[in-house]
Amino acid sequence: MDLLTNQNILLYLTVYLISGIPFGYLLAKYFAGVDIKNEGSGNIGATNVIRVVKEKDPKLAKKLGIITFLLDALKGVVVILVAKMLGAPESVLWTIAVLAVVGHCFSAFLFFEGGKGVATGFGVLLVMLPIPALIAIVIWLGAAKGLKISSLSSLIGLAAFLIASYVMYPDVPGIGSHAPIWIIALIITYKHIPNIIRLFNKDESKV
Repeated sequence: MDLLTNQNILLYLTVYLISGIPFGYLLAKYFAGVDIKNEGSGNIGATNVIRVVKEKDPKLAKKLGIITFLLDALKGVVVILVAKMLGAPESVLWTIAVLAVVGHCFSAFLFFEGGKGVATGFGVLLVMLPIPALIAIVIWLGAAKGLKISSLSSLIGLAAFLIASYVMYPDVPGIGSHAPIWIIALIITYKHIPNIIRLFNKDESKV
C-alpha cells in the first residue's frame, strides 16, 4: 500500500489538518488583538474567547464566541459530509469523526495543543447520530442557562448523548459498536480534567 496515494489515508490526514485550524485563537488575535493561549484558561475554544475578549469589548466577545463555536462545529460537520459525498463507508466516517476531534484537541498548528473538543465533537455527532446529538444539545443549552458553568454544562450534554445513543442505537448503524463514541467522549473528558478539578474545588468560573 502506498500511503501517499491511498484515498483513506489522504482523507484522514486532511481531516486532521482541517480540524486543527484554531479559529478561536485566530479570531481573537485578529479582531481583538489578544492571544487567548496566554490569557484566561489558555484554551482556544469559544468560552475562553468570550472570557478574555470581554475584558476589552463585551459585545465583540459575544460575537467572536458565537462565531468560534460555529466554525469549530462546522469543521466536524463539513469533513464528514464531504466524506459521505465521496462514498466513504460508515467505518471510515466514524474514523473521520474521531480524527476531527483529535485534530481540534491536539492541533498540529499549536504544537499539539488545542481546544476541549466540545463544539467539534457535537458537530461530528450531529451528522453521525442526529437525534441523540439534538437531545444532548438541548440538555446542554438548558444546563448552560441554569448553571452558567460552561465546562459542567458540556459534560452534562456529553453524558446525555451517551445515554441517548445507547437507548436509541444499542448497535450503532454500520459498525455495531459504540467504541468511536467512547473515544470522542474520553478525549473531551480528558481535556476537561483541569475543569473537573476546579469543579470539585468549587473554583470553576462562570461565564
